[in-house]
Amino acid sequence: MLWKYILFGLLWTILGIVVLYLLVWIISPLFISKKVMTYDRNSKFYRWLLYSSTGIAMKILRVKIHITGFEKMPAGRFLLVCNHRSNFDPIISWYAWRKYDLAFISKPENFNYFIYGRIIRKCCFLPIDRSNPRSSMKTILDAVDLIKRDEVSIAVYPEGTRSKKYKLLKFHAGVFKIAQKAKVPVVVATIQGGETIKERYPWRRSHIYIDVLDVFDRERVASSTTDELSADARMLMVQKLEPDTLETIDKGE
Repeated sequence: MLWKYILFGLLWTILGIVVLYLLVWIISPLFISKKVMTYDRNSKFYRWLLYSSTGIAMKILRVKIHITGFEKMPAGRFLLVCNHRSNFDPIISWYAWRKYDLAFISKPENFNYFIYGRIIRKCCFLPIDRSNPRSSMKTILDAVDLIKRDEVSIAVYPEGTRSKKYKLLKFHAGVFKIAQKAKVPVVVATIQGGETIKERYPWRRSHIYIDVLDVFDRERVASSTTDELSADARMLMVQKLEPDTLETIDKGE
């Protein structure tokens, strides 16, 4: 009979922990003001909430992340540039790079979601209004400041939006100013597979492939123009994601 009481107590303990976690996850964002869009301090508590809930979501969605090239990651802060195919890309990326505390530059609408929209604010994510050059420059300067103060590393999608046809779009070279002004390396990476999650869930596991292709060191960043950095980063991604396109370019077609 004793084992029944132990099992019963264990089940209630687990249930209590789950309920407590859900309450914390739901209630904590209520303490974040809707009027404040950006914060200049990276909250350890909300980082924990972000990563723990994302880890649970990855298990529920049956996502398996495969990573190569992480041995190339630089010491210290950096600018991450990556392709963008799926709405799941940022979620998967901030979890895969959780050791480095990434803060994404993202469209303002993403900051309006009830729970995650508020949590990411406390993790120093930055909204950007691409239609307003002055506002965009302020976002870049805010990103530079966060890196210099060692709060977070910054992640951006140079394409500026999600590629719905899975082909690399034209890059916005201006995002590389962040690395130049902050004097940090640029990490060039690709992500594939996030676009399959909706199709495969819940019956099949989704495999996500993240590859760190190269790291442009500080010297290279300082001595290159933003257009050169943009072109070099895009070519690396083309070589990884669209080798058939590269063959066409080589043939001059």
